[in-house]
Amino acid sequence: MSVVPKKSLGQHFLVDENILGVIGRLAALEPEDVVLEVGPGLGVLTRYLADRVAHVHAVELDRSLEAALRAALGEPTNVALHWADALQIDVDSLDPAPTKLVANLPYNVATPVIVETLEHAPSLDTWCVMVQREVADRLFAAPRTKAYGAVSVLVQLAARKTGFHAVSPKVFRPPPRVDSALVAFVRERVAEIGDVRDVVEAAFSHRRKTLPNSIAAAGLASRAAAEDALAALSRPAATRAEELAPEEFVALAAHLR
Repeated sequence: MSVVPKKSLGQHFLVDENILGVIGRLAALEPEDVVLEVGPGLGVLTRYLADRVAHVHAVELDRSLEAALRAALGEPTNVALHWADALQIDVDSLDPAPTKLVANLPYNVATPVIVETLEHAPSLDTWCVMVQREVADRLFAAPRTKAYGAVSVLVQLAARKTGFHAVSPKVFRPPPRVDSALVAFVRERVAEIGDVRDVVEAAFSHRRKTLPNSIAAAGLASRAAAEDALAALSRPAATRAEELAPEEFVALAAHLR
């Protein structure tokens, strides 16, 4: 059954089954796991997961894939297909509750899916996601590096990286024009991402501006208040976002409140 990937949905279907063993290893799959998969596509990874875990919740936005996906899967009793936007679905309402997110994430929603599930899906304790290499590098980038940004801060406030594997474009159809990577991480704590998210995103919205200017431009606080908050962290007023460690953003947000 021929299916044409939709560029508008960031679809690059996983077709090379040789990468599945790497995914299984990095995800540390166990028979009792309940897996959330976002963007099952043609079902290659879904079928692999269904053979190894207790239950799979597969969330797919593109209803035109239904015939091909069901044909690939057959009739597994442990797979639930949810035709929905992954950014809108209430993960907490899924039964049984998912414990791991294992997915070849559509490129155009990869970052928000990661952040939203860290913030709003407390039952998840493990992530193993296929993303653009650039996104993978950002997730656990260190302060004062070019890759360090808002998503780096938000992810590192909640999680610890456990695995990384570079992936060739050849495992997808169509092959993307960028490199990809598998990145695995586990939840270390239920961080209150929502308490700092506005500050973090405002801080990195204008990387060349100082933090007080970025925060003031976003309307979160006056420049003077932001300077006072930085002073409480023993940081000068000329500090830029990429200089603060993730934990410092928590303190900064608390002082601004």
